[in-house]
Amino acid sequence: MRRRTLLAGAAATAAAAGSGALLSGCGSSAASGVPTLDFLSLAWQEESVKANKALVAQWNTAHPEVQVRYVQGSWDDVHDQLLTSFEGGAAPDIIHDEGNDLTDFGSGGYLADLTPLLPADVRGRIPAAAWDMARFGKGLYGVPFLQEPRVLIANRGLLAEAGIALPTAEQPWTWEEFEDAAKELSHAGGSDERYGVAWPMSSPVSVTLNLSLTTGGRILYRKDDGGTQVRLGQADSAFAEMVRRQVGTDKSAPASALGMSGGDTLPGFFAGRYAMLPLNLSYRQQVKQQAPAHFDWVTLPLPVGAGAPDGGRAQGVSPQTLSVANDCKHQAQAAAFIGFMTQTDHLVELAEGDWMAPTGTDALRDPALTTDKLGWSTGMSVAAHLVASPALGRRGYPEWSDKVATPALQQYFSGAIGLDSLRKKLVRDGNRVFDRYRT
Repeated sequence: MRRRTLLAGAAATAAAAGSGALLSGCGSSAASGVPTLDFLSLAWQEESVKANKALVAQWNTAHPEVQVRYVQGSWDDVHDQLLTSFEGGAAPDIIHDEGNDLTDFGSGGYLADLTPLLPADVRGRIPAAAWDMARFGKGLYGVPFLQEPRVLIANRGLLAEAGIALPTAEQPWTWEEFEDAAKELSHAGGSDERYGVAWPMSSPVSVTLNLSLTTGGRILYRKDDGGTQVRLGQADSAFAEMVRRQVGTDKSAPASALGMSGGDTLPGFFAGRYAMLPLNLSYRQQVKQQAPAHFDWVTLPLPVGAGAPDGGRAQGVSPQTLSVANDCKHQAQAAAFIGFMTQTDHLVELAEGDWMAPTGTDALRDPALTTDKLGWSTGMSVAAHLVASPALGRRGYPEWSDKVATPALQQYFSGAIGLDSLRKKLVRDGNRVFDRYRT
């Protein structure tokens, strides 16, 4: 769930300015003997940075016996920076990161197992499905605190003009109904050329894995021995086949968007070139900030697969997490600070600042996040069904994703290869990769 593609302008500059502090060393004790813990935060939006710093200040006022020092980091290259700091014995005590990093860092012995450290109230406020996103083997290496589903951000005026009734969280479209709507919204050629949807697929693997769950697939499966097996049965490939259909057959989605990030599609959306965009929930902030005056947009639930578990509402996600470095000399105090940061009211503040969804059950129901304004209520309804991404806990996933799955999916979506070739690449070549990581 990295936010790299959203870093821009002053926000990126502010985040990068403090990133050098990442390698400054572990928390230390002052002359007074009071321990000071370094908290690496990857918050970058102004509201989010402000909320994080305010919570740190609250903690320090209420806990003179252990202080926390806010360290500003950046999502850019955080994995490599953390790896360097771990190996150099200079890691921050408390680490803001994402679920996909926990597998490597947990198995490498760099993160503390939080199982004996977290108080019962912390465990109780976050549901089991979210905890599954931070486990690897027998260890729990992070507290999942922010997450975001994919939603449809649509041009309400174009849908109304076409007489298309809007789906609701209670009655979302099926993928088939979505395909029909996208075709109806499309106009071929000429100055009024329009596509019903644009699929930004600069990161095709995570999108395909996480949304394959909506059709009852998952592509990456756990074997009895704990290893990973790649499969591409009918349920696994249904989502990818739909995208290929929309681009290659229906012409309801442009091939030119396949190489774009979500932010790249916004100018075309505002210009009426695309009627709908499947985007992460936090993109609502950019839409609000960048949309022309009087542009009428709406947040809709993602379509669902007929016959899939949980009514097709389940999506995979890699959450943002809070972890404790294994080298931290005050692990109990660091875990207590994480417990403070993930109190229900604090989760709500952090979610508002990042335009994302909290993991906490009560936080998801908070009135500040269940308002209909700006699509918040739709986002919280969809977020209640999030589950662990199939990628989480898979040793070898980065290599498979970069070397096998990304080029194969890019070729498939563009029409360069067919489904059989995609299956051979993902499954045959993929299983060779994962077999090398068997423990």
